[in-house]
Amino acid sequence: MAIPLLRTPIHQSNPLRRRCLLPNPNACTATGYSTPKKKNKQLLVPVAASSSDLNSLRTDAGRRTCDVGNNTSISSLEPILAIGDPPTFVSAPGRRIVAVGDLHGDLDQTRCALQIAGVLSSDCSRDSWIGGETVLVQLGDVLDRGQDEIAILSLLRSLDVQARAQGGAVFQINGNHETMNVEGDFRYVDSGAYDECLDFLAYLDDGFKDDWDEGFIGWVGASEKRRQEQKASAGSHWGQWNLLKRQKGVVARSILLRPGGPLACELAKHGVLLKINDWVFCHGGLLPHHVAYGVERMNREVSQWMRGVSYDEDDPSIPSMPFVATRGYDSVVWNRLYSRDPSAVDGYQMSQVSAQSTQLHHFLYIN
Repeated sequence: MAIPLLRTPIHQSNPLRRRCLLPNPNACTATGYSTPKKKNKQLLVPVAASSSDLNSLRTDAGRRTCDVGNNTSISSLEPILAIGDPPTFVSAPGRRIVAVGDLHGDLDQTRCALQIAGVLSSDCSRDSWIGGETVLVQLGDVLDRGQDEIAILSLLRSLDVQARAQGGAVFQINGNHETMNVEGDFRYVDSGAYDECLDFLAYLDDGFKDDWDEGFIGWVGASEKRRQEQKASAGSHWGQWNLLKRQKGVVARSILLRPGGPLACELAKHGVLLKINDWVFCHGGLLPHHVAYGVERMNREVSQWMRGVSYDEDDPSIPSMPFVATRGYDSVVWNRLYSRDPSAVDGYQMSQVSAQSTQLHHFLYIN
């Protein structure tokens, strides 16, 4: 049967929220990355794993494999293994998996959801990972409608770093609002989000020009002061005649999110589809023609487009936007067909990616 999952944005009333965030703890879980670098390239280190775990993942020549987790952490579980760039297939033996849907720029409700899920401490001044070896999957649509988008992305990255040290992991998936913003579609951007883009660029310029990772991870803490200042002067910046302020905000957002921009490159680290053990996660829905096209291929093409390294054949100056993954009513990030016709889930597409069940943003289907 089909059960709607977090179709209502998380900052709105949703009676299914607690049910969605607290799945059967015996179901599954995941970890972090061990990625030493050599000559500015990531050297991904394969680690010992059972043959059954490796056989459950489809392998191709040239596919990137990495140990997701800190090898020094004390754990009786086998390490997490991620395949693909960005990660597409993940083996996370014996772990609990928690999925969270749309966050849409609402940092307070994001923290609330993660606390209910049992992975975030109640002390918001520390934002500590308490999930141990849990694997958290965020199903996209962090962007738009709220004013703390970058802070949420920063929080998720910070939690991933902490989770890896404990044998857990945080994975993210890009939704339609991420692809819309990289495309330059800012229709659903909150005025406060433009302010955040301006403030974030100024923050980077003040001390993190040469260290994106440190600056990005630290932004969620640095933004707290900014949020307090915003509350004290709510609405004062965005009168309808303050066009200069708005134009600066649009420019700042474009700098960050255009293909090849620093925030777009951050999003490019995540795919539009992720398989963890026997679960397939995506924002919209997986269809047979997506599988036929190739799920790793879709992830790779979206990532290359976001990084600005894939260009239109007719105009080499224009980044090529992947159609199958991002455009059309039946694309991976836009698909709502399952919510209209649950019987359409026939198991074919799941079997093609060696999955026994699939959890999507719009619905949960179990064989």
